[in-house]
Amino acid sequence: MFKRLIVSGLLFGMAATAPPAHAANCAMRDTVVERLSTMYSEALTAGGLQGKQNSTTFIEVWASKESGTFTVIITNPQGVSCVVAAGTDWFQSEAGSDPADTAS
Repeated sequence: MFKRLIVSGLLFGMAATAPPAHAANCAMRDTVVERLSTMYSEALTAGGLQGKQNSTTFIEVWASKESGTFTVIITNPQGVSCVVAAGTDWFQSEAGSDPADTAS
């Protein structure tokens, strides 16, 4: 019993002191943009503001027509950007078209 108590305490202690998982996906916006541009040849494709007046964040979609990769980042008012999604097979849809119509 004492052995289980010590192991449980160590496990919960390590979990409580570990950095959040999402922290690894965040950096200053300049760093994130430079990495997306140089490593993935991605360029800003779309963006917009999200939130209320005092807590507005900026959502951006970066994509590469050559490689088909894309990355979605969110930037807070302090300039810290976090990658929230990334993937492949990016396509640009025309206004009013249905992406399901392009599937064969």
